[in-house]
Amino acid sequence: MLQVFDLSKSHGSQVLFDSISFALGRGERVGLVGRNGHGKSTLFRLILGEEDPDAGRIMVPTRYRIGHLEQHLKFSAPTVLAEGCLGLPADERDLEYKAEAVLFGLGFVEEDLARSPAELSGGFQIRLNLAKLLLSEPDLLLLDEPTNYLDIVSVRWLERFLRTWRNELIVITHDREFMDRVTTHTMGIHRQKVRKIKGDTQKLYDQLLQEEEVFEKTRLNEVKKRKEVERFIERFRYHAAKANLVQSRVKLLDKMPGKEELARIESLEFRFTEAPFNAKTMIEVQKLAFGYPTRGDDGSGGGSAGRFLMEDLSFSIESGDRIGVIGRNGKGKSTLLKLIAGELEPVFGHLKRHGDIRAGYFGQTNISRLDPSLTVEEEVQSANNNLGRTQVRGICGAMMFAGDRAEKKVSVLSGGEKSRTLLGKILAQPSNMLLLDEPTSHLDIDSIEALMDSLREYSGSVVIVTHSELILREVATKLVYFRAGTVGTFGGGYEDFLERIGWDNEQEVLGPY
Repeated sequence: MLQVFDLSKSHGSQVLFDSISFALGRGERVGLVGRNGHGKSTLFRLILGEEDPDAGRIMVPTRYRIGHLEQHLKFSAPTVLAEGCLGLPADERDLEYKAEAVLFGLGFVEEDLARSPAELSGGFQIRLNLAKLLLSEPDLLLLDEPTNYLDIVSVRWLERFLRTWRNELIVITHDREFMDRVTTHTMGIHRQKVRKIKGDTQKLYDQLLQEEEVFEKTRLNEVKKRKEVERFIERFRYHAAKANLVQSRVKLLDKMPGKEELARIESLEFRFTEAPFNAKTMIEVQKLAFGYPTRGDDGSGGGSAGRFLMEDLSFSIESGDRIGVIGRNGKGKSTLLKLIAGELEPVFGHLKRHGDIRAGYFGQTNISRLDPSLTVEEEVQSANNNLGRTQVRGICGAMMFAGDRAEKKVSVLSGGEKSRTLLGKILAQPSNMLLLDEPTSHLDIDSIEALMDSLREYSGSVVIVTHSELILREVATKLVYFRAGTVGTFGGGYEDFLERIGWDNEQEVLGPY
């Protein structure tokens, strides 16, 4: 059992933990929550011994194995299957069926097993590392945002796998629904302390909110009492007959606690700026087909279109639609958004766009287009030069870049800060259609809740690519799905999709290994 005693840690002037203590019980699966930058990943590094605490200690039992997802990608086996088997205990490395079950669950297919790990994309190399970690069955499994590189079917498999995890687990994830389904306990980092409870995230948040309300009521009562005592002292300070009473009140005042008002914790709070749209149909997609060209036989390029990612796809985007785009990674979801945004042209078919569309596009590659030499404020300003500095600063503040933080260079921003900067640029430009490709990957749970609230209030159309089933259930009323090698449309919500269509071969993939 892992035990933490009086642990303190600061990064520069920022205090992350102030004398925190907690323990993991046998078989506990704990969801670790807290705002971005408040120390979740740092706590993992402290547990792993990659950083030293400023004070306190972490006690790990002898022969207690802690496993975490390695970020460096170094493989030694010739094939994906052989590399996966290296995750198994030494006496089980010939049990290939165990490795196959986990690899298939994480999105690998039969043809991948004989490939060299070096041939895999970066995302699938991380999946291979995750497979090895799960197969190693450590006593304590530390998972930091394990769903970031997974598609929706693999997330569903991982959820089922972790629900049957027999040892200890601490997981950090921005997917609140995923966390609540796989964990037995929730631990929150809040105001430099930790609170661990048995139950889900909502139970923890409710307790923290109730405690802060009680604290504030108590503080205000104490302020009121102090003022009453101070008024008595001031009134009778020079009355000789009241000297003893005044002295006793002075002593009472010295003993009365003076609670500090709780500091405000920044939250992402915003609304998308809307541009008018007075027609019914925004985009008509007619018999769309798209594929990336293959290289010519001489290796010179310029060959014909290769495998189509989508064929004969027809649907419309109506004003006010909420369309979720779902499917496995690499099947064409992001490509479809680029086609809708006009960044790619179809091979066959066409997209008929209304002239009054004003689109805000959050793409996976758009973050890399931020200019590292600009500040956050300058990037937001560049999206709409008609805005005054006060308006731009207001948007920066809504994206949690208040005051001097708006002057941070893009080059020094974290992934989450870059995502918020890109969202800020979308806010700066009035829109009537939002194209969002995995917009939540670098946001914390509270920020995702704020994003969903803003999408509910937005009267324009939304087309969103996401592997979050929570967002799909809360937002999507129509779907475009990539499934079983085809692309189709569904005129209902995600729950209806699961009941009527579902994911191909999911029961086979979800089965125990």
